[in-house]
Parts: sequence; C-alpha cells; structure tokens
Amino acid sequence: MMADVERLAGDIGPREATSKAFYEAADLVERRFRELGFRTRRTEVKVPAGDSWGTPVRAGTSANVIADSPGLDPARDHVVIGAHLDTVARAPGAEDNASGIAVLLELARLAGLEPPDVPVRFVAFGAEEPRGDGDALHHFGSQQLVADLSAAERRAIRGMVSLDRVGVPAERVPVCRAGDRGADLQDQLLAAARSAKIRTRACEDRASDHWSYQKAGIPAARLGKIAYAGYHSPDDVPSVVDQDQLARAARIVWAWLGRS
Repeated sequence: MMADVERLAGDIGPREATSKAFYEAADLVERRFRELGFRTRRTEVKVPAGDSWGTPVRAGTSANVIADSPGLDPARDHVVIGAHLDTVARAPGAEDNASGIAVLLELARLAGLEPPDVPVRFVAFGAEEPRGDGDALHHFGSQQLVADLSAAERRAIRGMVSLDRVGVPAERVPVCRAGDRGADLQDQLLAAARSAKIRTRACEDRASDHWSYQKAGIPAARLGKIAYAGYHSPDDVPSVVDQDQLARAARIVWAWLGRS
C-alpha cells in the first residue's frame, strides 16, 4: 500500500480531476484492477470551471474507474467500495486521497485471492474535490454514477463504503455515517473493527463520496478523516501516511466483507 501512495503522490503528484496527471493515475489503477481479474470500465464525468481550494481550474472531463467482481450483476445484491483518485490542484494528495486508493487496491487484491460471498464493485472516483462552495460543486464523479443507476441497481446495493483520508496515524479509525439512514452500516463496520481488534471512533460526515449514495437512499459510510497539517496543501506528501494506519482501514473493511 505504501508503494501505491509513493507512486501516486510521489511520482505522479497533484491529480486535479481533468489533468493529464489524473488520467495517468486512472490508467495505473485500471491496469491494476485488470491484472487482479476484475472487469473494468470508465464513465466520463463532466466538471465545471471553478476554484480548487484557491486555484482557478477550467471546465473539463474527469472519469470514474469501475471494477466489478467476475459475475457481478448490478441489479442483484452487491456492495460498493470506493475512493476518490483526484486531488485539489496544488496538493500531491498522499493522504487525500492516495491513502484511500492504496487501501482500495489492496482490498481488490485480497478479493481476487479470496472472493467474498457478496460481490464487490470497486470504484476509483473522479472529481470528488470541490470546485466551489456547496453540495452541487462537490463529489461530481459519485453524484453522476449514482444518478445513472436504475431503480433496481440502487436497491441491489447493500452498502457503500468510502475510503477517504485513511493513512494519517491515529489511535482510532474514524467510522462515519452521513445521517440516521447510514446507522446500520456504521454499526456493521464498528462491529467488524471490534472483531479485528481495531479501535474506532464513530462520527458523522458528509464530505466524501458516500454522501452521494446516502442521498439516494443507499446505506453508506466513510472510513477516515483525521486532521493533519498538510491538508489540501503541497505538504500532503507520502511521509504523512502511516503504513499501520492503512492496514487498520483495510482490515476493518475486509472483516466487514466477512473475511478475517
């Protein structure tokens, strides 16, 4: 996982949603999913011009990279695990969110070796970072992906977990819901953490891609969100990420999927 953080944040660097660097990262992630035996596809994500945490950015196109377990039928029971691939324009994005992508890829590797009983859709979201104030200028990739789901596909998602800022060292892993409708899934994740002997902190948060799913009535939760000095800055470099903290996040989700 640390090697993936180094590759994304150290070698590629800032991955603004419409940039060449973002698509270099998307190619890397999609290639890894394919090597692990998943069916992959991309969906285009149109994003407006705006302000990326103090940096003006142009309108353009980003992408979601989607990887499905072999045999997954999106209209039948499955779960979604996602992490956003983009960064604000000036940040290398080691914690935000190469950490989440690294855990996502590790979970995909494990699922390829030992498939969970429930099929999994893994998503590297494009254009999660805000391009201005308010909900309409945030979470573009996940909002579009959810909007494109049929009613049957929405009903088939048993839960969605967003991995967002999961690498800063801390005594507890934040497990956040986005409102009362996400309480059952939050409880499941907290129970999974207890079974894995990992300490957690329950919280409420709407600032990641799980919120797009929760708004659509799909149970959703977020792992991550520890405050750190390099947030949305050029100082968000691989040295802020802790390997053990990445492992804790991965172990919680793996336990939730029914694996020890």
